[in-house]
Amino acid sequence: MPATLELLAPAKNADIGIEAIRHGADAVYVGGPAFGARYGAGNTVADIERLTAFAHRFHAKVFVTLNTILRDDELEEARRMAWQMFEAGVDALIVQDMGLLELDLPPIQLHASTQTDIRTPEKAKFLAEVGFSQMVLARELSLPEIRAIHSRVGAGATASSAPLLEFFIHGALCVAFSGQCYISHAHTGRSANRGECSQACRLPYNLEDKQGRIVAFDKHLLSMKDNDQSANLRALADAGIRSFKVEGRLKDAAYVKNTTAHYRQLLDRIIEGAPDRYSRASSGRCSFTFTPRPEKTFNRGATDYFVNGRQPDIGAFDTPSFAGEASGTITRIGPDWFEVDSDEQFANGDGISWLSRGRKLAGLRINVARRVGQSQRLFPNEMPEDPEGFKLGVEILRNRDQAFERLLEKESAERRIAVTVELSETADGFALALRDEDGIEGRAAIVHAREAAKNPQRALVGLGENLGKLGGTDFKAGEVKVVLGEAWFLPASAINALRRDAVDALVAAREAARPRLARAAAVAPPPTFPERELSYLGNVLNGAARNFYRRHGVALIADAYEADTTPGDVSLMITKHCLRYSHSLCPKEAKGWVTGVNAEPMTLVNGKERLTLRFDCKKCEMHVVGRMKKGRSISILPVAH
Repeated sequence: MPATLELLAPAKNADIGIEAIRHGADAVYVGGPAFGARYGAGNTVADIERLTAFAHRFHAKVFVTLNTILRDDELEEARRMAWQMFEAGVDALIVQDMGLLELDLPPIQLHASTQTDIRTPEKAKFLAEVGFSQMVLARELSLPEIRAIHSRVGAGATASSAPLLEFFIHGALCVAFSGQCYISHAHTGRSANRGECSQACRLPYNLEDKQGRIVAFDKHLLSMKDNDQSANLRALADAGIRSFKVEGRLKDAAYVKNTTAHYRQLLDRIIEGAPDRYSRASSGRCSFTFTPRPEKTFNRGATDYFVNGRQPDIGAFDTPSFAGEASGTITRIGPDWFEVDSDEQFANGDGISWLSRGRKLAGLRINVARRVGQSQRLFPNEMPEDPEGFKLGVEILRNRDQAFERLLEKESAERRIAVTVELSETADGFALALRDEDGIEGRAAIVHAREAAKNPQRALVGLGENLGKLGGTDFKAGEVKVVLGEAWFLPASAINALRRDAVDALVAAREAARPRLARAAAVAPPPTFPERELSYLGNVLNGAARNFYRRHGVALIADAYEADTTPGDVSLMITKHCLRYSHSLCPKEAKGWVTGVNAEPMTLVNGKERLTLRFDCKKCEMHVVGRMKKGRSISILPVAH
C-alpha cells in the first residue's frame, strides 16, 4: 500500500481551521479550552465540534493540543477535557505530560508533542511502545537521523501499527530543543512548558569572550530564521516522514491560507510523481484564486536548519521581526516621496522596511504609489528622519503586499471531491449513483413514468449537463454516464430530487466509511525508559508523571524546573545553534588551520542580565546557563513524591 502523506496545518481558531482544510490541509491542530502550549489560543468545545464536523466531510482530521506539563491539581480537569474532546469528534490529542497516560482517558489516539524532545531512536521507540501513534520529531534532526528513527520504530511493526513520524516543515523555529528551554520561567515566572514563553530568544544581546572582549554587539543572537523545507519534502518523505507540519497556532488566516496552499501543491506533485509509493491522506482537490507565496506572509528569512547538516547562516541576528522580501533600491529622494528602481509593482497601503544604521529594522507605510518612467514614486505616511540610514542605494524590503493581502481576505480556495455520476433505469423509474474518488457510493431512486423525449439528442445532452450540477455541495462531477434504453424525458424537478437525495446518501456513506484513528495499545510488560535517572530536564511536575516513569524503570526523578526547587546555575536553554560556529570560532572547524581556538565559555549580555554559554563539542550543543532571577514572580508548586 502507498504511504499516506499528511499535510498538518495550524489553527488559532475554528474559522482559521476551516480555511486550512479548504486550502488543502489533511489535518489541523488546534488548542482546546485549556492546557495548550500556546497561551491565548484556546477554543470552546462548541467551536472544536464545528471544526471537526467540517474537516470530517473531507476525511480530514482534527488534533487538539493538550501539551503543557500539569500540576497535580490540574490533572482531573485535563482528564475531563480529554473526554470532552473525544465526544466532540476530535481525532487525536497532542500530549507532552506522561502523567496523562496514568489517567482514565477516552479511547482517543495520542500523539507525542514536540515538547517531548524526540531526538533519538531509543526515545521514539519507547514512546511508540507506551501508546503514541504519531510523534513530532525534533526540528534539529538531519535526514540520516530521521532515517535511523524511522528504521527503529518500524522494526517488527506492520505498516498500520508503526507510529507515524511528523516533522515541522515551515514556520518559526525555537532556538532551544523543544521542552528544554527554561529561560522564560527563570526570568519572568512564565513557563514555555506551560504555554507562556516570554521569548527571551528574540531579545538583543552582546556576545563577550572569556576576556570580556565584544564579539558581537546588540544582535539578536538567539533568534533563528524561519523554517522552510520546501526543497526537502521528497527527501523527508523518503526518510520516513509521514506528517508534514506547518508551525503557527498564533498566526492569522492569511498566513495559514498561503502556507497551506503552498505545501498542498508541493505534496501533490510528489504524490502524483510517485503514486505507487505515496498517496493523499484526505479527500478532495483544491483550486485557488491566488498563487501561493509563503515569503509574502510573516517570516524572518528562510533556512532548512539542520536537515542537510549544520549550515552557517541560520540566524536572524539583525531583527526578529518580519523584514519582508527584497523589492528594489532607492534611486531618488524628494521632500515627501522617494523613488525605487524595482521589478515589483507597489500599491497604496504597502508596507516598506529597510535596515538602517546598525542594521536596525525601520519601516513605513505607503499612502500613494505612482509609476514615473522606469521607476516608482512612493509617497509614505511620513518621511524618515534618518538621512544616514535612508539614502540613495539602500535596499528596500516589502513586508506588506497590499494587493496580495486583499486576495487572501476574500474567499481564496475551493475544495471539491471528484465523483462519477451515473443515471440508469429501474423497473418503475430511474436511479442515480454518485461514486466518489475514494470508491464510496451514494444512490437514490425515483418512481417516474417513462416518456419518450421529443428531441432525443437534446434530451441526452440536457440530462448530462443537469446531472453534473453539484455546485453548493462538496462534490464535483467528473464523468457523467447516462445509461438508458432510450432518451426519456425527465423534468428538472425529478433530476433535482434525484441529485439531492443521491448527494445526501453519499454524504451519509462517506461518514459511515470515514477512517477512525484507533488508540494504540501499550506493550506488556511496560518497556524500560532509555534513562535510569531524570533531572529537571524530564519536566516531571505531578505525581502521575512520577508514577509513569517509575513504572518504566526510572529510579531517580527530579522535580521539573517549574516546581522552583532547582537551585543555582543550570542550563536554561539547550540548543544545537552554536554562537562559536556562527562567529567562526568553532574548535572543530578551526582544527588544522587555526591554533589556539578552544571551546572556552562565552557570555551573553542584555542590560544587567548575563548568561554564560558553555559548549559541549562532543554533542555539538550550546548550553545557555543562568539561574532564577531575583524579584521574578514565583509560586512554589507542591510536587507529589
